[in-house]
Amino acid sequence: MSQTINYANPAPLGLMGFGMTTVLLNIHNAGFFPISAMILAMGLCYGGIAQVIAGILEFKKGNTFGLTAFTSYGFFWISLVVLLIMPEMELGGAAETTPHAFMAWYLLMWGIFTAFMFVGTLRGNKCLQFIFGSLTVLFFLLAARDFTGSALIGKIAGFEGLICGLSAIYLAMAEVINEQYGREVLPIGEPK
Repeated sequence: MSQTINYANPAPLGLMGFGMTTVLLNIHNAGFFPISAMILAMGLCYGGIAQVIAGILEFKKGNTFGLTAFTSYGFFWISLVVLLIMPEMELGGAAETTPHAFMAWYLLMWGIFTAFMFVGTLRGNKCLQFIFGSLTVLFFLLAARDFTGSALIGKIAGFEGLICGLSAIYLAMAEVINEQYGREVLPIGEPK
């Protein structure tokens, strides 16, 4: 007789890692605080490592979208921290590069990836669609900031990123609370 294993939902872990780190980085992008070790550590540990773990757990559940999203964005955060600290450590010739031009291409590629992932959310709940839609806009705004050097675009991106990160935190907590109560306490716009 085969026993069904009921795995826990790893999505709230990944969503919180993404959401909290996105909020903190975009407080910086909006111009409230300079980049700091706190943001970099959060990006490396919770935005990076926790999301990769969540993605691996999504693999175990057979969720290709969750695997791709969480591991990709986990490694986004890890690579972003590395990109930010390498010039400070004068590693890999990073200090000789033009940071804004190269960073703009990096962010543009992530925007294109995210736009494709957004298409994958169209069969999911409205909250997930909002997260990926707003994340797509965020990456394109950040790329535009770095292509143009516009501080105004960067500030707009920061506020838009705060909304994106907060929406991920909301979905994470909705999934935890709704599961705990066995009903929809916090609405997420489930598909009909």
